[in-house]
Amino acid sequence: MRSFIPWIGGKSLLAPKITAEFPQNFGRYIEVFGGGASVLFSSDKHAKFEVWNDANGDLVNLFRCVKYHRGELQKEIRYYLNSREMFGDIRKRLECPGFTDIQRAAMFYVLVRISFGANSRDFASDTKQISTDCFDRIEARLSRVVIEHKDFEELIRQYDRPDAFFYCDPPYYKTEEYYSEKFSEADHYRLNSVLTALKGRFLVSYNDDDFVRELYKDFNIQAVSRRNNLSTGQFKEVIIKNY
Repeated sequence: MRSFIPWIGGKSLLAPKITAEFPQNFGRYIEVFGGGASVLFSSDKHAKFEVWNDANGDLVNLFRCVKYHRGELQKEIRYYLNSREMFGDIRKRLECPGFTDIQRAAMFYVLVRISFGANSRDFASDTKQISTDCFDRIEARLSRVVIEHKDFEELIRQYDRPDAFFYCDPPYYKTEEYYSEKFSEADHYRLNSVLTALKGRFLVSYNDDDFVRELYKDFNIQAVSRRNNLSTGQFKEVIIKNY
């Protein structure tokens, strides 16, 4: 199953390589920086207990509305069009309070779908459709998933167990400005610190950078690459594991 929403830094192309490196026999699966959940959706079930988390409140609200209010959300979305005028109107509306969770989820979904590279800032000017046909399948998949909206360190400490497996896809080093939620250099060190003390196992996907390699030099680092969605050529990344 593919993700129902495009997302900056999404792992749709790299998901098969990532899941191929998953360990065997873990009891709980936690996506710390969930984003579009391409890795989560790549399997009908990664573990008996699953958690998806993200720092973006609008994205979390969208996931919750698909899980709990799928029909109402589909009805709300059907009135939107792929147009520059509506794109600009949605951007302004999302800055204002007073809308219901379902209204905000619909606007956010449309904003991301019709923006360039899912950046939510620039209109894409293409003919893509605003479809919700897959929402019933997404609703069924999320019915088995706990949806969280926590700081990554708090989340990891809460769910850490010897049988836990954490997949982390943090904002890539020196690309943090492309994300709506702030992630500083100190946060990269903070993530490394909490993962180093982990009781369970982790896999982190990062851009292939000297800073990242030095920070995680005590762990298993594997170089991988994927097609670059926004330009020609390959984008170099690394998969980092503590097992």
